[in-house]
Amino acid sequence: MIGCEPTGHYWYTFYQFVKDHGMKLAFVNLASVKKAKELDDNSPKKTDLKDPKTIAKLVIDGRYSFPYVPEGIYEETREVTSSRDRIMKELNAASNRIQRWLKIYFPEYLTVYKKFDTTTGMMILEEVPLPTMVTALGVDNIIKIWREHKVRGKGVSFNRAKTLVDAAHDSVGKSGGQGAVMEIQMLLEDYKVKKQQLEMVTSVMEELIMQIPNAEKMLSVDGVGLVTVAGFISEVGDISRFKNPKQIQKYAGFELVENSSGKHKGRTTISKRGRKKLRKIIYQVVLPLIQSNKEFRSIYDYYRKRIKNPLKGRQAMIAVGCKLIRVFFAIMTKGVVYNGSKMIEDIHRPTQLPQAA
Repeated sequence: MIGCEPTGHYWYTFYQFVKDHGMKLAFVNLASVKKAKELDDNSPKKTDLKDPKTIAKLVIDGRYSFPYVPEGIYEETREVTSSRDRIMKELNAASNRIQRWLKIYFPEYLTVYKKFDTTTGMMILEEVPLPTMVTALGVDNIIKIWREHKVRGKGVSFNRAKTLVDAAHDSVGKSGGQGAVMEIQMLLEDYKVKKQQLEMVTSVMEELIMQIPNAEKMLSVDGVGLVTVAGFISEVGDISRFKNPKQIQKYAGFELVENSSGKHKGRTTISKRGRKKLRKIIYQVVLPLIQSNKEFRSIYDYYRKRIKNPLKGRQAMIAVGCKLIRVFFAIMTKGVVYNGSKMIEDIHRPTQLPQAA
């Protein structure tokens, strides 16, 4: 067995090499190494000579864990989900750059179009992005551009074209030249490419999710979408490696940590030790979940309003997130369809909600 610290992505190929040679690769926690390195010499010194000894002692003491590397459909799901996350970041960055350009050169554009990427608006930005160019083109020629592209709908009208020309005529935007035009054209091209990539990767993600047993049933939970299901599965992997949902909660860093000593009762917090991305996925889905799912909303309200130890907003959201993990675990392991009424009936509460005055 070989012990090491997890170092970004550099251990992936080493893991495969070790596996191919019939050995096991064990990880020691970075926090454990940091704390244990001072035990022998009482020094925080960190060197290439000292670290291997510290890691070896931790492995000998059994303070290690084996890394989980997803395989097959779970590996593909993790890769596709990671690609989608990257594309979303790049798409948001491209959107912010375009809006920055508009606020400098044509701020009135955003008063005509609430969203810059509307079909008719994008056509104008691609051909005549500057206010002076829009004014010179005129209402009739703007309508002509839309008709040449065979655009139909409310966005193609004389009033919309006139509003755009009037806004350009009164624009307070900075005058630009060839450089500004070239910049917005490149930004729009980047944005369109990222939109196409997003559609492609989302389509592949949906195909993969439908191949995983019981994954489609997770979508039966109101407020839970494809991206959440894919993100959960990409982080958890094969659900059968967990014996109970509490292990997944700990894996996500939702384990409760108490800080008490003697008569002192410290604040109870979550450990935040585990898969940061999984914790983020669960936390982000809670808000739309309690807005669109009445059963989860009732659970949230219970935690917020119970007589004994009512939780604050964020604490209640974390509690709801842990409940969602338990629901996901039941769906994935038992193959059942989500039943909100049964979920509420199965909850045993020691206290009732206070009666309204």
